[in-house]
Amino acid sequence: MSDTHLTVPTRFVEVDGDRFAYRRWGNTATDQPPLFMIQHFRGGMDHWDPVMTDGLAAGREVILYNGRGVASSLGKPRTRIEHMADDAAAVIRALGLQKVDVLGFSLGGFQAQDLTRRHPDLVRKLMLLGTGPRGGNPESDPGVAERAPRPVPTIDDFLFLFFGRSEAARQAGRNFWKRRHERAEQDPPSSPEVVQAQIEANMYYLPKLDPNDPFAHLREITQPTFILNGTDDVMIPSINSWHMSQHIPNAQLFIYPDAGHAAQFQYPERFVRHARQFLDE
Repeated sequence: MSDTHLTVPTRFVEVDGDRFAYRRWGNTATDQPPLFMIQHFRGGMDHWDPVMTDGLAAGREVILYNGRGVASSLGKPRTRIEHMADDAAAVIRALGLQKVDVLGFSLGGFQAQDLTRRHPDLVRKLMLLGTGPRGGNPESDPGVAERAPRPVPTIDDFLFLFFGRSEAARQAGRNFWKRRHERAEQDPPSSPEVVQAQIEANMYYLPKLDPNDPFAHLREITQPTFILNGTDDVMIPSINSWHMSQHIPNAQLFIYPDAGHAAQFQYPERFVRHARQFLDE
């Protein structure tokens, strides 16, 4: 493997007249399908943790991806999760892939669920990190509404939104923040238009599809599914991960201690071990 998270070039693929940015690298001498990764609210490819991505790339190809209009991708940002999911499916097919594993974090996890439900032929295994189902529990800490849309997020915003409350958790967050900025060629930040479009998509994702059986749609996901959260997710309450684990037929749930929304960034080595076991078995 010659490329790494810090050196892999940004490439583009055209779908429906718009250019989608992606980065692809990793171990090709394996029978594992590529791992297609979908990022959080307004996040781009440089919001992933290099320890996590390079650790996963040791066993398979990894594909980081920016949705329509997000960061270095072009086009009008989508305002519905299902349309974002369809875009991801179109990019996967445009890359010539017939089957992938899918990892979605936060808003990316919303998309990953709809991608799996709407295009089940494309997805072998599913990983859902710090996310929740349609019609889940929307309650979050009041500080989220102030910090999450801030035009230029600070390290304190990331620590509050993504990490646990102990000093050890905060130090893990500061370590992540340093790693996250190590790449020289960084994605541009997403535009205010992306922020507004994704807020709208999130609002339309909150209502229950069926008030009498709110999680029936999760039973449509038959792929093996890995679910991760921290003990106290202030953005998408951790109880949502429990709901998903109870209604996705072939799901397993991991809860990391003293962690929040981004448990995988707080414990990247632990996450890589668990993820590789899940993907390889």
